Amino acid sequence: MGVSVDEFLKLLDELPEARLGDHGGTWVSLKVRDKGFGYLWEETETVGLKATIEEQIALVTERPEVFEVQFTAGRFGWVVVHLKRIDADELFELVAEAWCLTAPKELVAPFEAAHKIGQ
Repeated sequence: MGVSVDEFLKLLDELPEARLGDHGGTWVSLKVRDKGFGYLWEETETVGLKATIEEQIALVTERPEVFEVQFTAGRFGWVVVHLKRIDADELFELVAEAWCLTAPKELVAPFEAAHKIGQ
């Protein structure tokens, strides 16, 4: 178990138009069409991902050794993920969900169909 920073960055290649945004000093933003869906802190080997508030609460409650609350903004609850404590498949699901919450519908629909999400 565990995902390296390099492995995490490769997961982003699966998401249409996902890119690394500006460096914020110790972090790099993850964006789709200039809208943020996550952050990467290479030094601490953690990522922050957009989620629903319900998902944030469930993840942190069920596995606090893997997830922690980052912040809440509007209807979203951002969650910190410790890369060394999660497997690649689960991480991809969470990253894809964060991307889907942010990307425009014309990108999300074909992505979800190709990955059989919600079917």
